[in-house]
Amino acid sequence: MSERAPDRTTRPGVWYAVPAMVFFGLFALVPLVAVVVLSFTHWNGLGDPQPAGLENWERLASDPTVLDSLRITVLLGVVCWLVQTPLSLLLGVWAAGPQRNRAVLSAVFFLPLLLSGAAVAIVWRSLLDPNFGLASVLGPLVGIPDGNLLGSSTSALLVIVAVVAWQFVPFHTLLYQAAARRIPRQLYEAARMDGATRLHQFRHITLPQLRNTIITSSLLMVVGSLTYFETILIVTDGGPGRATEVLPFRMYEAGFRSYEMGYGAAIASALVLIGTLLSLVMVRFSGFSKMRSTLEGL
Repeated sequence: MSERAPDRTTRPGVWYAVPAMVFFGLFALVPLVAVVVLSFTHWNGLGDPQPAGLENWERLASDPTVLDSLRITVLLGVVCWLVQTPLSLLLGVWAAGPQRNRAVLSAVFFLPLLLSGAAVAIVWRSLLDPNFGLASVLGPLVGIPDGNLLGSSTSALLVIVAVVAWQFVPFHTLLYQAAARRIPRQLYEAARMDGATRLHQFRHITLPQLRNTIITSSLLMVVGSLTYFETILIVTDGGPGRATEVLPFRMYEAGFRSYEMGYGAAIASALVLIGTLLSLVMVRFSGFSKMRSTLEGL
């Protein structure tokens, strides 16, 4: 009697996930719990933390600078999404083409992905120097004669949007490029036979087929907007005034400039809570949790 062939569809056991779970627990859950506990204390970074009850959280709810930072964070996230999504989508669809020159240009375009956020911010800080950088040339072209693009609240915020887009658009473009290459060519061939123009093909074939990717990319953009810190720290330092002071920067100021570690931990905990709620809302109302393959039926 022959032996029964092993079932190749059997899923790996739970033990395969143990290393990842241990890593996640040590470097994500444990620090998160420590920050939440610290938010209920007073601590200046030296000595032992002293219990503070809900004092830090009560201050957080009534602090006008935190509320203003939250407004700037939301504004920056919305504007970044409005700028990055169409750019990434159009560039990704274009880069998915078979032409050789597109492959070369795409390789150059994706170079920002290899740079750290701090390196990108330092480069742009140098370029935006009104005395020695490109800002001295670009400033007069956009109505700023002295070239100080960081001198007003509006231009400083737009500069941050531009720097963040330059850094992250290639990543989202890569998502759209991969998704666009998976769209069956038969759909476009059938559309051309019916006389559809390129614009109609993009509207009625490309966009619907990229729906899942658009949702995924938007989720990453929105939640990622809550982590913008090093770019703002290096390029504008939260200025002019408090015009670019987002919540992560306010957390840094409270903890590492004012040495109010407990209050900074409360802001950090609030950031985690906001990011989690945003993710759950987007998953619930965007249909992310019910995604199905766009290739079904083909």
